[in-house]
Amino acid sequence: MSKIFPFNKITTGLNIIKANGGPLAAFKKLFRQDELKIGTLVGTDEMGNRYYENNLYFYGRNRWVEYNEKVFLDYDASQIPAEWYGWLHYKTDLLPYNDPSRPKYSWMAKHTENLTGTSGQYVPYSSVRPKIEAWVPSKKC
Repeated sequence: MSKIFPFNKITTGLNIIKANGGPLAAFKKLFRQDELKIGTLVGTDEMGNRYYENNLYFYGRNRWVEYNEKVFLDYDASQIPAEWYGWLHYKTDLLPYNDPSRPKYSWMAKHTENLTGTSGQYVPYSSVRPKIEAWVPSKKC
């Protein structure tokens, strides 16, 4: 009888909306991320990104990140630190805070996102004259 009526699909959809904070919060999350999922929060990084896992989804889709809400729609993959990148892409099953072989040295730099295309991008200073000069048309008299 349950194959005839899609009650289990409706209840699953309602449970997903409820788990994502209600209709308004679910709509906002759907707008930002293009899909709604339910999962277990496994950790948070120093940038405020939250990492989830749900093994009921297909392999390759069962781990995901929800970027910090401060960046709104301006998120990209360079905002994920290297230790979480390894877990997210199945290089390791150990979470970064449970991995005993992860190196932690005082000289290691903190993760920064890629700023290419923004005002904070790296532009090297050059003291060499350019080899190609822009053509400037002569003025008509």
